[in-house]
Amino acid sequence: MTYADSGVDIDAGNRLVDRIKPLAKATARAGSDAGLGGFGAFFDLKGAGFKDPLLVSGTDGVGTKLKIAIDSDIHHTVGIDLVAMCVNDLVVQGAQPLFFLDYFACGCLSVDVAEQVVKGIADGCIQADCALVGGETAEMPGMYGDGDYDLAGFAVGAVERDAVLSADKVAEGDVLVGMSSSGVHSNGFSLVRRVLSLEGLGFDAPCPWEDGKTVGEALLVPTKIYVQSALAAIAAGGVHGICHITGGGFYENLPRILPDTLGCRIDGASWPKLPVFTWLADAGGITPHEMLRTFNCGVGMVMAVAPDSVEAVCKALSDAGETVTVIGEIESRDTLGRPVLVDGID
Repeated sequence: MTYADSGVDIDAGNRLVDRIKPLAKATARAGSDAGLGGFGAFFDLKGAGFKDPLLVSGTDGVGTKLKIAIDSDIHHTVGIDLVAMCVNDLVVQGAQPLFFLDYFACGCLSVDVAEQVVKGIADGCIQADCALVGGETAEMPGMYGDGDYDLAGFAVGAVERDAVLSADKVAEGDVLVGMSSSGVHSNGFSLVRRVLSLEGLGFDAPCPWEDGKTVGEALLVPTKIYVQSALAAIAAGGVHGICHITGGGFYENLPRILPDTLGCRIDGASWPKLPVFTWLADAGGITPHEMLRTFNCGVGMVMAVAPDSVEAVCKALSDAGETVTVIGEIESRDTLGRPVLVDGID
């Protein structure tokens, strides 16, 4: 018997590596040669221009959004999601993403599908100026259904020691600036799929909230990568904290950037709601509070900014292509009575 007889095709894996080598090479940045094939990848922090850096690391996946990609046979965007979910968690601490590794697991390797996924990963890395330095392709017959696959991503960044964004820098009176999301991003898709099921909508059905697209196409718009715009805002000065609105929405994520004495007062009517969230709330009978604890609801990232720096930060974000809205401010937690209060909802 051979390994191929058990369902693992080594030759297919080798063909995939040959195809994705140029994709990885295109992501090279200072400090990395972005080559594939070795047992490990080196990164030169000094070559990247750092003097006294701290490393910041993170790992994440895409969740059940993968189910939509698989069933819709659209695989070129979830790689961007994978990168976004990792690098957005680095930049909120003031870090530049440096390099990225991926893990792709399946039952039977389709070189064409895996290549599309990795192309999305490479595209995301280019957006984040983050080198794709390696990864793992695991073919595991019996572990995954026909056509199924799973993804995990791992990112490492660096920030100069004196530039770390931490909760102790956020101050009472800071203004909360929200950056618009591109859609549902990569959180809450189990609830999304539940609503679709109740409505009897397949992923190939015409999208009820966006003309000219199927449900699958509309939902697979990739997570926005905020790295370059966030770094530009930090460089403008006055940014005290940044929050990535991911799983847990506003209520779970905003407290992570606050000291125990402070809270966020949010104006729930201050930003335009994307049609997908209006439709989900109506179709699923989902309360506003539940929407805000599950989804980003149109705001993918929030910055706590010194009042006298708001204009400069908003300009830096707008110049970087972001749509920004002042959505609230930092107040005493004793006054608010809780870490996050959303006026008009709570």
